Amino acid sequence: LAPILNPKLQKDSSVPKMLCQMDNHLACVNSVRWSGSGKYLASAGDDQRVILWTKSAYGGGAVFGGGGKVNHESYRVAYTLRIHDGDVLDIAWSPGDVWLATASVDNTVVVWDVEKLPSTVAILKGHTGHVKGVTWDPVGKYLATQSADKTLRVWRTSDWGEEAMVSEPFEECGGTTHVLRLDWSPDGQYLVSAHAMNGGGPTAQILERDGWKFEKDFVGHRKAVTCVRFNDNIFEKHLEEVGKKAQYVCLAIGSRDRSLSVWLTSLKRPLFVIHDVFESSILDLAWSKDGLVLLACSMDGSVAAVVLNEKELGTAMPKDTKSALLKKIYGQNIGPAQNAKPMLIENPELLKLAQNGTDNDSEAEASVAVNGNRATPSLVKRGPTDKQLEMRTSDGRRRITPIYIVPNSETTNQAVMNGNSMSSESFGKYQMQSSSSEAKSKIRVEKLDGVVEPNVSPGKKSSPGSEKPAPAGPPPPRPNMIAIKHKPGPVNTTNPA
Repeated sequence: LAPILNPKLQKDSSVPKMLCQMDNHLACVNSVRWSGSGKYLASAGDDQRVILWTKSAYGGGAVFGGGGKVNHESYRVAYTLRIHDGDVLDIAWSPGDVWLATASVDNTVVVWDVEKLPSTVAILKGHTGHVKGVTWDPVGKYLATQSADKTLRVWRTSDWGEEAMVSEPFEECGGTTHVLRLDWSPDGQYLVSAHAMNGGGPTAQILERDGWKFEKDFVGHRKAVTCVRFNDNIFEKHLEEVGKKAQYVCLAIGSRDRSLSVWLTSLKRPLFVIHDVFESSILDLAWSKDGLVLLACSMDGSVAAVVLNEKELGTAMPKDTKSALLKKIYGQNIGPAQNAKPMLIENPELLKLAQNGTDNDSEAEASVAVNGNRATPSLVKRGPTDKQLEMRTSDGRRRITPIYIVPNSETTNQAVMNGNSMSSESFGKYQMQSSSSEAKSKIRVEKLDGVVEPNVSPGKKSSPGSEKPAPAGPPPPRPNMIAIKHKPGPVNTTNPA
């Protein structure tokens, strides 16, 4: 981006402006996305193909038939993915680059297994119209899609079933947009759609993760919203009038009215709006890694760059702090590792238990979903918790009654972090506790008088009076258990000696 950000380098002929031109697609290219690691560049087009490119060691050279154009970098085709029956309109990489989702006009969304390409994980067939947008939940639990059938659908990554379907904000929408690129906020709390309507005017609808409610939206554009893109950073700014730090996210919206708006969730109005930069509809948006450069491309074939600074946006939260914040909200497993599938437990019941500081002896039952499998742990008070009961059976053996040991704060904290959404206040409360400072468990042993019958197998329980005394005298001789191996040959049955 050096010649884009620096006007002097832009006029310097020795600084290359085009690094590489790739010509393997046979029709219009609709979407291009870098993987999170930067290893692959995925492109999708009207030729029904998805191509994954990787950088080649070859240094480049003249473009064949390019009229003097020179490639300063070289990229080769790593994979060509063919499964769609129509134009591919949008693509998205999952957290950790484990999966790649592609949306097509054949009404399907295909999820590819990046580790085993060209294998697929799932083909989602819920939409009844062209699928024009796809995005991943940054936590790794959901995949969201928006279609020309006037619906937005959320899919679970645990079993690829449909989690939610929202249609009301899109009932008045017309099929006037080429794409519907929706996006998820970097904290995972909000999903913002493309083209929606409110009171006859175009909006970008906000869906809350909690219950998928849609009570808020972004308004102001004169025509349909085509694309939405969140900045990957969470920003912080010190508010002098309050004396606290404010945390917020940044969002860019592109529209068919050729305008571009940038919003901060800490403001009620857009940070700025840019008009008359393009001659046609805006098709896609992208933020730089540091979050200070916004790129927008248009159907007129041009790309515009908006350069911002920390004074305008705020200070980006460090990655470690952002990761810790997500763990406070969602637990330890906040997404897939490099070679692992995501597993996330979100349980409002246990969250409520943690936030209210409920005693360990209180009765609570929670149904926990782990990768689609349901289990029902019980946190119910069970019998004595401070003593161990010991008795003797009729055959002289000890019988010890098991006791229920109440989980300590460390156990409760681990269970909550692994299984639930969590507020920062309750997380801090449990995180600051240490099991080493807790009093050690003191369990006393109480021996009870009396004799109980030992456990015996069913059908073998002896009844009173049925027991027979053992016969007096020496025990009977045991049979010889040594196996005798005969030599091969005929056996003489008449005289065994």
